[in-house]
Amino acid sequence: MTTTKRWAERIMVALDYPDAETAGVLIRKLEGIPCYLKVGMQLYYAAGPKFVGSLKDSGYKVFLDLKMHDIPNTVKGGAGSITRLGVDMFNVHAAGGKLMMEAALEGVEQALAPGQRRPLVIAVTQLTSTSEEMLNKEIGIPGSMLDAVVRYARLTREAGLDGVVASPRETPWIKRVCGQSFVAVTPGIRPAGAEQADQKRVMTPGEAFRQGADYLVIGRPITASPDPKAALETIIEELIDHE
Repeated sequence: MTTTKRWAERIMVALDYPDAETAGVLIRKLEGIPCYLKVGMQLYYAAGPKFVGSLKDSGYKVFLDLKMHDIPNTVKGGAGSITRLGVDMFNVHAAGGKLMMEAALEGVEQALAPGQRRPLVIAVTQLTSTSEEMLNKEIGIPGSMLDAVVRYARLTREAGLDGVVASPRETPWIKRVCGQSFVAVTPGIRPAGAEQADQKRVMTPGEAFRQGADYLVIGRPITASPDPKAALETIIEELIDHE
């Protein structure tokens, strides 16, 4: 595996688009770069399973970002349906509790086809758009953001999941508590000079990897660029230079 390919596969480009046609325009612009593609609620609810299947048929790794949070039996069924799509990673909300997360894994195991590789199952700790003030006053969780994130990460590990979605700012503590093999997927990535927008806890790509991130979720700095492929290539080159 080339160095470029190795870094590209750790960058998840967020396909935050309203339909498959618009997303397809970006994908064609990124042709030749073996990045992960993240499909969230907006696109999945519009384009559905068929679109996810087309990404897999094209050779992409797919992170299905639906953040399931429901009673255990419902999440179990949802996890089974997602597994049959052949995605490489999907997530649930850690706030759903240990039993719900364990049910997700049961759904995966029951749905796996012979020889199919199990998707990584990760949990959301706290959204990167959440500030500590929101955490305390609106969500009703006392204490620091770091304490809340690490507590959910520990619960996720106890449930047997593969990792968490968390801000790169919390990654070092998550790795310390849950181990280096515990996967950290980090949104809130903004290259130097990029607008922060609605993200509250952000970091540059190089900083995030140095903090222990395994995958970076990057949206607007790539998708809103006049030249998305050049923007992604620049990020990869910067990561190689700072390796």
